Amino acid sequence: MGAPRVIVLGAGVAGLSAALPLARAGLPVTVIDPLPPAGGASFGNAGLLSAETVVPIALPGMLRQVPGWLTDPLGPLAVRPAYLPRAAPWLLRWIRAGRMDRVHAISDAMRALHKGAFEDWRDLLGHDGFSELIRRTGQVQLWDEAEETPSAAIERGLRERLGIQAEVLGPDELRQLFPGIARRVTRGVLVPGNGHTISPARTVQRLAELLLAEGGAILPQRAMKLIPREGRWMVMTNIANHEAEQVVVAGGAWSGQLLAPLGVKPPLETERGYHLMLPDPSIVPRIPLLYKSGNFGLTPMEEGLRAAGTVEIAGLDAAPDERRAEQLLGKLQSLFPGITGGTPRLWMGFRPSTPDSLPVLGPVPGHAGLHLCFGHGHFGMTGGPPSGRLVADIILGRKPAQDPAPYAITRFG
Repeated sequence: MGAPRVIVLGAGVAGLSAALPLARAGLPVTVIDPLPPAGGASFGNAGLLSAETVVPIALPGMLRQVPGWLTDPLGPLAVRPAYLPRAAPWLLRWIRAGRMDRVHAISDAMRALHKGAFEDWRDLLGHDGFSELIRRTGQVQLWDEAEETPSAAIERGLRERLGIQAEVLGPDELRQLFPGIARRVTRGVLVPGNGHTISPARTVQRLAELLLAEGGAILPQRAMKLIPREGRWMVMTNIANHEAEQVVVAGGAWSGQLLAPLGVKPPLETERGYHLMLPDPSIVPRIPLLYKSGNFGLTPMEEGLRAAGTVEIAGLDAAPDERRAEQLLGKLQSLFPGITGGTPRLWMGFRPSTPDSLPVLGPVPGHAGLHLCFGHGHFGMTGGPPSGRLVADIILGRKPAQDPAPYAITRFG
């Protein structure tokens, strides 16, 4: 193919969502990743497409929960004590991002990025691929409490502020929607504009197939260093050197390691996420549910029922704590008493997360030709396609659909 004009580092949803429109615009594109497409966080996420979710992870009241995070290794959000000194600066930024004035600004930026996510997925996958893999059937949030919780009130306020439709569901409606659900669940909220994919892995693999069909290349190599070379960039991998005029860093949780030698240090942490996949379940919810009182979610997929949602702050090197995934089976059985299925599969992956729940997108000042597309945290399947389009538009000299400023690395000072 000759020397590529664009190298994209990362074959997850964000990297491929940037690479595919560049290839379709006629630019030679090479994607580099040590894992095959959908081998990282794009493989094991909850598969939620939350175009009408505008709620950042950090909200008012988080600070008083910190002691619990440190004392319960199986809690919904756990911080391994040995890792706390390294994570503390990020956690402090995260707590500051939960102030209500910041929450409003972040919510506005999430809305701007996410609202066209389904259309972006359709553009990437084409009509047939979209129809096969994507479901826009809504998502339901569930609570045991009959009265609205404080965090639910904040979420409702954010939705109403941005004109997002939602419907409150009572016990009878929940029993009709989710036969077999535990009697203690008394309240729900349906967000009809959301949805899911029946297979995050196959969906991202389809992007890779489409990229190859457009003449792009995917190399199974590990990028080790980015080296500026007189108006170009050299990417040193474990087995080769590659040069390009433009480089997109879309390496997920590993992006910070690639950027640090250049003096570029975004506040990026890995929120280690776990899932449990139950094959051949006897009960299959028709649409995804987020059980707020139990701090996990369930998504119906073609391989079974995926339970996911826990967060562990422990860095990139610590071994998984499989108990965090195993406990999801008990939670699932408690929510749907009597559910049975095959042998569960356990998984752990690395969410690339910023303190403000917004990705890092666009060019790096002082480093011509270097672009960023990472940091989507819990919203990668939603934010990946519009983020890739935004970055591709900048490289192609087009005006992006969104103002890039809220996602720029310069927001961190």
